Amino acid sequence: MSRIYFDNAATTALDPDVLEVMMPFLTEKFGNPSSIYSYGRETKMAIENARKSVAKTLNANPGEIFFTSGGTESTNAAITAATRDLGCKHIITSPIEHHATLHTVEHMAHFKHATLSYVKLTDKGHIDMKHLEELLAASKDKTLVTLMHANNEIGNIMDIKAVGELCKKYDAIFHSDTVQTVGHYPFDLKNTYVHFINGAGHKFNGPKGVGILYVNENVTIKPYINGGAQERNMRAGTENLYGIIGFAKALEIATARYEQDSTAIRELKMYMADKLQQTFPGIGFNGDTFGNSLYTVLNVSFPMTERSDMLLFNLDMAGICVSGGSACTSGANSLSHVIGALYQGQSMDIVPIRFSFSRHNTKEEIDAVVEKLKELV
Repeated sequence: MSRIYFDNAATTALDPDVLEVMMPFLTEKFGNPSSIYSYGRETKMAIENARKSVAKTLNANPGEIFFTSGGTESTNAAITAATRDLGCKHIITSPIEHHATLHTVEHMAHFKHATLSYVKLTDKGHIDMKHLEELLAASKDKTLVTLMHANNEIGNIMDIKAVGELCKKYDAIFHSDTVQTVGHYPFDLKNTYVHFINGAGHKFNGPKGVGILYVNENVTIKPYINGGAQERNMRAGTENLYGIIGFAKALEIATARYEQDSTAIRELKMYMADKLQQTFPGIGFNGDTFGNSLYTVLNVSFPMTERSDMLLFNLDMAGICVSGGSACTSGANSLSHVIGALYQGQSMDIVPIRFSFSRHNTKEEIDAVVEKLKELV
């Protein structure tokens, strides 16, 4: 049975060109980058070239880029550094952050490393900028603002520069979870007030298990993982050599293809939204679907019925890969915390389904999914 994959916000297929550049480092170029002989020097140089490539794409300095195991480690490292090393005793976040952020700030609050505030959301799930400024203005302590650039479930995009300017005004430390936007949107970090951002290679056709943490050169932090001197004494442990090479190549390809891919994928998203509206009059869309939203994500609410209650399961049985929310919690039966925050105090008789697209998807696949949904809903 051929499968239709519409869960690209969870992970993407590895690009063959990325695998090709990784292969030598999986086979003959296997030296430890910390070794002083030629095998080690060769791989160390490859890592530094990858760092320069990533920095150039994000308009950052190479010294501001640290390779990690992925978005979750990077988020943990940034929040820990802000509270431990930068004096932040107050954290402002939102109720719709990824659990890598929410669980980390809850940990900090539980152990009294910092107090915690949640910024309100607008009706469409965007950050309430007026409330954010009120929280910053009222804060008596050094503050960390940790807000995601784009939501992985509903697709809403935050104005990272506007939030950065507010943080600058109130001398706050700013971390933004950019896992859904690195590799999908252009960045200009030299002209953006932000202290930490993070990325994960598998979100833009790179390998799993590798990510980045950007640390602005104007802040000084201690290592999150202690041990050896790797990553300029900032992240101990032998480097994920082939992952790092793959990350840089995938980012290079994604950046080169940005214009054509973003246009084509946005067309797919709008095509599916139109088809669903025409076919199912009772559906709704979660988030700012037709406004400031990821071109890759479409979150749809189907009315709750006896048939739609098993919709995710039945789609899977039909060979269609979609999700009800973040892949990190998709094994749970409870409704996504993002959808819960969006509909706070309202009726929840809906079945939310997230469709997320890549350059490998087609309109024919969308037609096939809509036909199958007609049978199931």
